[in-house]
Amino acid sequence: MTVADVKKNTEQKMQKSIETLKSDLSKVRTGRAHTGILDHVTVDYYGTPTQINQVANVTLIDARTIGVQPWEKKMMQAIEKAIRESDLGLNPATVGELIRVPTPALTEERRKEMVKLVKNEGENAKIAVRNIRRDANEGLKKLLKDKAISEDDERRAQDDVQKLTDKFVAEIDKLTVDKEKEIMTV
Repeated sequence: MTVADVKKNTEQKMQKSIETLKSDLSKVRTGRAHTGILDHVTVDYYGTPTQINQVANVTLIDARTIGVQPWEKKMMQAIEKAIRESDLGLNPATVGELIRVPTPALTEERRKEMVKLVKNEGENAKIAVRNIRRDANEGLKKLLKDKAISEDDERRAQDDVQKLTDKFVAEIDKLTVDKEKEIMTV
């Protein structure tokens, strides 16, 4: 393993942390409807837990309503039940062959809870990035100990890893601040 390998692996892992954070933040409700909110809801499809978007068309009817149209009529009740029992606090209603999922407006108190959740997700992402930095620095120390690199090379590489860490922490901060603004916008 070389210094370049350590840097490359570190950057890839930190990028995955950012992608995970983006995914987690997309699931946080903002008071406006978006189809991604149902992405992690699964329905029992012939004994197999399956994502709703794999058994139905999920569309936006208007700014506050999601429409779910199952491909099979017999899946209506299972999908409605899965949405109702999810941790999203949504109450779907069946209208003909369409399940309407209204997203209720968020109260000020609920918005503040959501902001806390977003901050917590951001902090978890920062911890993940810092753990990746620690692992990279340990890898560099091992290279130094094995005499594969000089002390100067190790110090330069640690500085580069720190710069990467700073860059990704700043990106995490930006993502969380943007999401907080989105949540607090009425």
